[in-house]
Amino acid sequence: MSIRQYVPRRRIGQQFTISEALPVYLVFAVALLLQVSYPLLEGEALRLVTLAVVYWGAAAMVLHSYYSFGPKFAVRFLLITFFYSLIIEQIGHRTGWPFGVYQYDASLAYQVFDIPLVVPFAWVMISYPIIIVARRVAPRWVFLYGGIGLMVWDFFLDPQMVNAGRWTWQIDGATVPFQPMIPLSNAFGWLLTGMGLMALLHVALPRERRKRGLSNAIPDFFLLWTVFGGVIGNVFFFGYPEIGISVGIVFTLYLIPYFLAQRLGRSDF
Repeated sequence: MSIRQYVPRRRIGQQFTISEALPVYLVFAVALLLQVSYPLLEGEALRLVTLAVVYWGAAAMVLHSYYSFGPKFAVRFLLITFFYSLIIEQIGHRTGWPFGVYQYDASLAYQVFDIPLVVPFAWVMISYPIIIVARRVAPRWVFLYGGIGLMVWDFFLDPQMVNAGRWTWQIDGATVPFQPMIPLSNAFGWLLTGMGLMALLHVALPRERRKRGLSNAIPDFFLLWTVFGGVIGNVFFFGYPEIGISVGIVFTLYLIPYFLAQRLGRSDF
């Protein structure tokens, strides 16, 4: 007879029920439904849904951060990401560095110093799941793993928005593989600025969850939906199967270590 040592998984603590966290789930459900409708629309309806997807998605991520990590985390995350991205976009738009020369279309509505308000909120929407991934997978290299994540996410975002006429690029040199409408400098810009944002967030944001909070189900599903929707959209609706397949593979490889860590029950951060 042998005695086996049992090591239980670390539990975060008591979690909110769905009914208690209903606002988060409702906002997230609206964001998903809007994304589902995106490929089926055109004209003014498509423009409005494009804006709504970002605002509802950003709201869902901020609400989840509040329920999971508390008000200090949520407020810091929103303010740092919003103003950092607004400053970076101002530099990029006015100087062409580090992304390249680009121009936003008026269809993106209200602007703050020539930058559409929706753009910083897009950074908010995508940065929250990525900081969670980076902190779990590479706690000592959050800035690098997070920067790579933002760059990979943009491989899906940029061609879609350029195809819809939301912004345009000046192409003077090398382009992203399978994306002749996107300069390679944009990938470099996302990696560089993404590393800066992830470094700031990692230093400024608390790492402890609330004693009573939410699981990562919402940001996790959002990540999986981004990959699935990006592949399906590009292959069957947007006419870019090579983008859907190639970026889908890269994004999946990026996320595998995170979901393996989830499966193995490692601590969050």
